[in-house]
Amino acid sequence: MKVAQAALQARLPRYFPWQFGVDFDVIGRGSPQDIFDSQLDVRDLLRSQDQTEWVIISTGMFMNYLFEPGSGMVDLPNDTVNALGSLETAVTVTTPEGIGVLTADILFAEPRIRNEIVYLAGDTITYGELAETLETVLERPFRRAVWTVPALLDELAADPDNMTRKYRAVFARGRGVAWAKDDTYNARHAIPVTDLRQWVKENLAG
Repeated sequence: MKVAQAALQARLPRYFPWQFGVDFDVIGRGSPQDIFDSQLDVRDLLRSQDQTEWVIISTGMFMNYLFEPGSGMVDLPNDTVNALGSLETAVTVTTPEGIGVLTADILFAEPRIRNEIVYLAGDTITYGELAETLETVLERPFRRAVWTVPALLDELAADPDNMTRKYRAVFARGRGVAWAKDDTYNARHAIPVTDLRQWVKENLAG
């Protein structure tokens, strides 16, 4: 909020706030990840004025975060995918490099993009499809485990300040964390981005 307020006070003609993530409007207030309420505060502030144009870019999860040991979603040493919510729960993922390329394209796009939310996606997959992709590309079986919403909420209740557990509980609900790739900016403009299969092949295979 401090950065957004400073941008408005400086009367910047155009502002791209740090909203590179999930669809906070769909998730709504009061989610397990309380920092998302601050992101909604920023959106409310920008929408309440008309002096500074704004563009919000929704990217989903950073693709590499799926494979961070701390996230717990992919346990590579034990060849296991831990599905948040269910194996059918979907998540949109985009690489940071892809986000950079697409943000630059959006910045200079004509006609000018203003006062709207732009959606990107390197891929939109279920946790079941994540396991299948890993098995296909890495040529070895992966065990599937499910971390249910009630179990994740219990974990969070036991450690309410744990940021990772907050994120897990939100993503497990599957609301506001995934959207169709065909409807994204990169798909409509035929801009190539790294999908899950390509990322696994380039970063994990061999």
